[in-house]
Amino acid sequence: MQAIALFFLASVAVGGVAWVFLYPILSGDRKAEQRMANVAKSEPVNVSRRQPKSRREAIEIALKEFEQRHKKSKSVPLAARISQAGLMWSKRQFFLISAGIAVGMFLLGILTGAGLLVGAALAFTGAFGIPRWLLSYLKKRREAKFLNSFPDAIDIIVRGAKTGLPLLDCLKIISLEAQEPVRSEFRTIVESQAVGLPLGEACGKLYERMPLPEANFFGIVVTIQQRAGGNLSEALGNLSRVLRDRKKMKAKIKAMAQEAKASATIIGVLPIAVMTLVYLTSPDYISLLWTEPLGRVMLGASACWMSMGVWVMKKMINFDF
Repeated sequence: MQAIALFFLASVAVGGVAWVFLYPILSGDRKAEQRMANVAKSEPVNVSRRQPKSRREAIEIALKEFEQRHKKSKSVPLAARISQAGLMWSKRQFFLISAGIAVGMFLLGILTGAGLLVGAALAFTGAFGIPRWLLSYLKKRREAKFLNSFPDAIDIIVRGAKTGLPLLDCLKIISLEAQEPVRSEFRTIVESQAVGLPLGEACGKLYERMPLPEANFFGIVVTIQQRAGGNLSEALGNLSRVLRDRKKMKAKIKAMAQEAKASATIIGVLPIAVMTLVYLTSPDYISLLWTEPLGRVMLGASACWMSMGVWVMKKMINFDF
């Protein structure tokens, strides 16, 4: 029965991986999505050819263009993902760390007597799952810190522009006085401009290191101001107000979703809590789940179904805003 249980768990793991990676390719969903994206994609507007009536119209055109360009997620190279997470690792260091985690997980499975199949499944998770989850977690945390300080940095530029301070000097102040990671990102902009890159392009590359709509808006405004001129303090003042309004909206949506998250947490924790209480009161009654072969199969199946339920509830309560 132990071999059956291990075979069942390995089959579920392999089937899940095949469903995630192979099904979109075999079913043709990716090709259909690419065809639909190519049909729906509009040609970018060339600002140099079409002269807008006002600078406001130029900003609106550029915003629509960049929003459509970055609406569909693209594959990001591993080196860029490591940089977005705020790490100084190279690709070789990342692969070595992944291999170390995989070896550690495999040895853990062998030493606990779980068998080779479970050890191989743990090694696969340690090599491909945990490192990439860590990159995603660090990236989201760094983006949250950036959004928390970014409106204040925009206000510094607005006040400096109103007093007649050049834009580059305002960026230098931010690169020295702002909080991380805003300070390091604006330091990169200043250093890029110092080696000869135009200031508009240097600000536009901020989106590559910090893939956020707010960073994209900032690059658009600075680029258009460098091309067409105009009142930079007014444009960035409006951008700062929009960023703060977006931040308020996110906080409001997060507060409204707390009730659903609390309910999902209770539903997810309740089976584990009941199992713990039963073990404390009647250990002989529930210990059959891990002492008997059939009990281990039932425990593994229950864990799989619980994981699927938690994943579905997470998708339902995580709003995209």
